[in-house]
Amino acid sequence: MVRLTSPLPALPAVPALLLSVLSVQGGAAIAKGVFPLVGAVGTTGLRIGLSAVILMLIFRPALRQFTSAQWTSVVPYGVVLGAMNLLFYLSLSRLPLGLAVTLEFVGPLLLAVCSSRRALDVLWVVLAGAGVVLITPWSGGGSDGLGMLFALLAGACWAAYVLLGSRMARVLPSGPGVAAGMAVATLTVTPFVLVSGDLGHVTPGLLMSGAALAVLSSAVPFTLELVALRRLPSRIFSILLSLEPAVAALCGVVFLHEMLKLSGWIAVSLVMLASAGAALVPQRPPAAVPPTHADPGEESGKF
Repeated sequence: MVRLTSPLPALPAVPALLLSVLSVQGGAAIAKGVFPLVGAVGTTGLRIGLSAVILMLIFRPALRQFTSAQWTSVVPYGVVLGAMNLLFYLSLSRLPLGLAVTLEFVGPLLLAVCSSRRALDVLWVVLAGAGVVLITPWSGGGSDGLGMLFALLAGACWAAYVLLGSRMARVLPSGPGVAAGMAVATLTVTPFVLVSGDLGHVTPGLLMSGAALAVLSSAVPFTLELVALRRLPSRIFSILLSLEPAVAALCGVVFLHEMLKLSGWIAVSLVMLASAGAALVPQRPPAAVPPTHADPGEESGKF
């Protein structure tokens, strides 16, 4: 495996994580700018395909040496990774960036709450639910219903991604595992890209935009999150990651001129509060069985 030798590990953990969040949302803003040219499906193909190339070049996983147990972990991880990105970009084509990320956050939040079994977690579910209710188009106006469904399905895939990523981390180092998973994700979305025909008129300029998208959304955040994970407790990591919906909303305003209504900002705030609360309140370990959970932060980032 090729080891990274950049000066990034010298960064303090908190700035590294915040830069990672900003990089992901900046990449999403670039993606939305590419949608009019190649569509959401074509942009997904560009982003995942070029991300796979970059990560394979960096980590060079020895695919022929993978065992059946390793492939059994990598393949479901990659399929879910591809589906998650495709569904998120489909939602992003219909919703403002801040709302799409807020709705997607519900998936891993519910996973964390269901895993903890604390009475207080009912509060976090209620807060997140209230946020979703606020942006639901009950009267036919407001947010796009299909876009919301895509975002919530992407969130469900994100929750599955966390579980499958934790499973994969037990049989493979994170770098080669993610690189191989991204290759599987590319194969997963390729049929949708071919059917859509969105990449039929790719230009050198679009390839450059796709490369920038792949770097901002995959290579840079992956490296920065590894820096943060080495130095931050998982609870602090998760709390800081709760800022992502707000960063997404601000990126939407600055880069895409997407102005949210007051109800949208309240929804973003409620989901952020629920996510931070679920991470902030310490869990009580079971009395009889010692806790054996993996670090929840390590597989929480999206690539």
